[in-house]
Amino acid sequence: MSANLPPFQPSEFRYTESPNPNWTYGQRIESTEQGREWAEGEKQGWTVIDTSKADKRQLYAVMIAGIVPRPVAFVSSLSADGIGNLAPFSWFNQVTSNPPIISISVVNYATVAKDTVRNIRATNGFTVNIISEPWVDQANIGTVDAPYEVNEWPISGLTKAPSIHVKAPRVKESAFSMECELYQAIEIKNPETGAVASTLVLGLVKFIHMRNDVIDAEKGTPDPGKLRAIARLGGITYGKVTEGFILPRPSWKDVGEDIKSALGAALEEDSAKST
Repeated sequence: MSANLPPFQPSEFRYTESPNPNWTYGQRIESTEQGREWAEGEKQGWTVIDTSKADKRQLYAVMIAGIVPRPVAFVSSLSADGIGNLAPFSWFNQVTSNPPIISISVVNYATVAKDTVRNIRATNGFTVNIISEPWVDQANIGTVDAPYEVNEWPISGLTKAPSIHVKAPRVKESAFSMECELYQAIEIKNPETGAVASTLVLGLVKFIHMRNDVIDAEKGTPDPGKLRAIARLGGITYGKVTEGFILPRPSWKDVGEDIKSALGAALEEDSAKST
């Protein structure tokens, strides 16, 4: 497939305006040309899927293509015997910041996934390494269904970096890594068969490692243009972060009166209907 595609081109990250910077309270999507084009698409109708009757493979394909973009956790874990395992998971996200907890959903039928859960249960720890563009091909080899006794580090060409709190090493090439202690492993059972379909791993983040060259000097946080993290889309498609826009979060204290003034009776009428 790659032979028919143009070569990868790194992109400079830039900020732009939001899609509708002149939006005001109550303004409908049809107020812009882009919005009208989007609304026009609804005329083609809807496909509704009953998940209890859907083909499971197709359901998987639909969900991973619709729930996008997803961050990717490149998980490093160790077996009880010290064998290293590397695996990427896009069913991953932050749960809370206080306490700092992340989640990884691990499907039970995938060999590489089961190895990860087995290791985390055995050693009580793992590291999550955010994948950046320059080493995504190395990380992708973590999807191979290698036998449990095979150490995947030499195959990947990636470099081990020592952790402070957990036994599993970090990936040196990752500019943002988290050392995680197992907080809870929740078995998700199929409601029809009772079989364990996946395991939701909650990890308590004990240490965060950020490479200095990707940190925004003013904010002290990773700069998206420097981190160059990849995202998972549908199928085996991945994406890169090339543009961003800022949307301020208004508080009712600051804008409540303006909203009431702009919408007036319409706001009161809608509130009355909901009571």
